[in-house]
Amino acid sequence: MSIRFRFILLFCTLLPLSSSIAQEKTRELNAMLLEGIEDWHIPGMTAIVVQNGEVVFSEVYGVAEVDTKTPVDRETLFNMGSTTKAMVAMALGILVDQGKLNWTDQVREYLPEFRLSDPYITEEARVQDLLTHNLGIAGADMLWVMDSVSTAQTLKRFAQVPKAYPLRGGFEYNNLMYATAGEVIHSISGMPWSEFVKKHLFEPLEMERSVARASDIFEAGNYVTPYFYSAEEGFIEVPHNLSDQIGAAGMIWTCAADIEHYLQMLVGKGVYKGETILKPETFKYLFEPQALIPKASFYPTQTLTNPNWTSYGLGWFQHDYRGEKLDFHTGSIGGLIAIAGVIHEKNIAIYFLANRDHAELRHAFMYKALDLWVFDDGDRPWHKEIFELYEGFRKESLGREKALVEKRIQNTRPTLPLAAYSGVYTHPMLGTAEVRNTASSLEVRFNDFLGYRLEHWHYDTFRSVEKDDFQQKPVFNFSLGAEGQVETIEAFGETFTKTKP
Repeated sequence: MSIRFRFILLFCTLLPLSSSIAQEKTRELNAMLLEGIEDWHIPGMTAIVVQNGEVVFSEVYGVAEVDTKTPVDRETLFNMGSTTKAMVAMALGILVDQGKLNWTDQVREYLPEFRLSDPYITEEARVQDLLTHNLGIAGADMLWVMDSVSTAQTLKRFAQVPKAYPLRGGFEYNNLMYATAGEVIHSISGMPWSEFVKKHLFEPLEMERSVARASDIFEAGNYVTPYFYSAEEGFIEVPHNLSDQIGAAGMIWTCAADIEHYLQMLVGKGVYKGETILKPETFKYLFEPQALIPKASFYPTQTLTNPNWTSYGLGWFQHDYRGEKLDFHTGSIGGLIAIAGVIHEKNIAIYFLANRDHAELRHAFMYKALDLWVFDDGDRPWHKEIFELYEGFRKESLGREKALVEKRIQNTRPTLPLAAYSGVYTHPMLGTAEVRNTASSLEVRFNDFLGYRLEHWHYDTFRSVEKDDFQQKPVFNFSLGAEGQVETIEAFGETFTKTKP
């Protein structure tokens, strides 16, 4: 028998075996996802695995809208949430490749109006500091949750947020710094960050359906509706979050067909179909650890993965997993979730999108897919372990709610007539809270944008009648001054002072 014939025979023998193994991996992953859909009550989702440049798993599930039962397809748009941040970092990397930017350039070189509460941090802030969550300034998400002003106005208000720790001496997640990064892109390129991403990422990656402004989904069509889920109420529709003023922090929408191309670029180390999107040295720099993350600031799944180290690159969380460096990031925004993950040394990348708030099946999908395609080991019941982990958190939350109700002091009354609580309250950073007296209780509206109907809780404390977009019933506490008049309202950990009756 010739050597050539033996090689052909061996090849023909191995091919069916290889195909059988691939089919078994697909079957195992799909079975876990189907089980997870039921346990997490997920209306619709998509899950993708790319290895060595090939799409080895790509499936869509369920519906985009519960009432109409419109099925999810490969072009259905989902929100990327904070996995957007990686693309914004890549956009800055493209400017580095164009010779228009250095990572260590001062932010004020491109944004002279840039101001933070600490003068030293203001002057020393470098462009890459905007991406690493360790600049030294606390996060302030209530700025965009409570109002819909422009990016420039939002960042101007952000200048009042206090210093939280020394420059590059801590870690606190900060969406507003990514909004600032978007402004840097605009300043250097002469086009909004969303247009820059479209031109330099979406178009060369053939991401034809993706949009970088949330408000553009309505014209694009075929997009999911966001949902919460509770055992008592079932699926609860959530309004689409259109906070494009902080869009660079998490407002890109994409679909399965487009994400396959994005993942192929990731495993191609910045190259897609022979076209260099990012130079090798720039691409590599995006994934170099920039900030160490303390355990208290990392994902709860660390109790299951037991990492030796946790860090943050430029738009990516990082930890060691089974001896390999895993770069990943989640995205969560009002009824919509995502997760992206990549192990560069194994040329594998994953992506998961769904329209059910905090359905942590996304973590199970990532680790299960990596186990199957990297380590040829699918034995660990990731869905079961992660579901039990987060079920524990859900019960803790119910326990806190029960404790709050038990501490409510019954048969009390407000100190003053309800009309005395009405008026306009102001906060130097967060704007205004207008309190109105209704027939039976009070209403409060922040910046004529975010509103709550209140019920009396006890004494001078009131609570929202309905759950908000985060499925919480916030508490509002009024305080009286020495003269017995209402002076302040405390909400979301901030104090608003009464300025008008």
